[in-house]
Amino acid sequence: TYTHYGTGNYHPINARIYTDLSLFTADEALGRDANRLFNFVTAYRDPPEVGPGLEKLSMSPVSLKQTLITMIEAEAAAAKKGEPSGIWAKMNSLVDGEVIDSLYKASQAGVPIVLVVRGICCLRPGLPGLSDNITVKSIVGRFLEHSRIVCFANGKQLPSPAAKVFISSADWMPRNLNRRVEALVPIENPTVHRQVMNQIMVANLNDEKQSWMMREDGAYLRVKPQAPTRAFSAHVYFMDNPSLSGRGSALEVSLPPRLQPKKGLQS
Repeated sequence: TYTHYGTGNYHPINARIYTDLSLFTADEALGRDANRLFNFVTAYRDPPEVGPGLEKLSMSPVSLKQTLITMIEAEAAAAKKGEPSGIWAKMNSLVDGEVIDSLYKASQAGVPIVLVVRGICCLRPGLPGLSDNITVKSIVGRFLEHSRIVCFANGKQLPSPAAKVFISSADWMPRNLNRRVEALVPIENPTVHRQVMNQIMVANLNDEKQSWMMREDGAYLRVKPQAPTRAFSAHVYFMDNPSLSGRGSALEVSLPPRLQPKKGLQS
């Protein structure tokens, strides 16, 4: 069984300028889950229930939002115990009130959260007592950032092989989480797991040339690199370092710069 999951659609023009991720897998459980999803979309079938219905996939409008909230709450619980915690997420838009409230509660519990939100973001970062531990940035450059990624620390400092990493077709908006059929796909292959987290997410978090940081009032301030001639650009990096899936040890020499130890970012 071969299955293709992607963070975007199959539009041939968009594919020239959008940055997206796709997973081509022979995982039998993900294949069975894709079949269940398509049966729901194309036939008069009830949506598959959580548990026995879906083996690895989370699907909106059935379980995707609750899965996200449950994992956010797990990071908050870890932080309250003094254990390592953290959330990295990348999406086009962040609007859903329930998810935002969960992120606020996680921040209050001490979870470092870094969000890369290209477009609409209804969350406000850096508000004392509410979102002190949340950072929001937007990357606007040569390509339209379109991939949706989320990483949960899962008891270790991000990035780590123990982290829970997912790609998704869904933005965190009511229309995606409540009214559309979308997928949240776990990345379990070690090479792909490392590529998505250590290469793609780390590059986004490191970007200086095309990044705008959201302030407490919702306004954006463009990042001014301390050394403009050496400033790191995620888009230049992606053009110079194509997909590393399947390249094994070649990944070692193609990783982006190590993260600086600041809020939510661990080296």
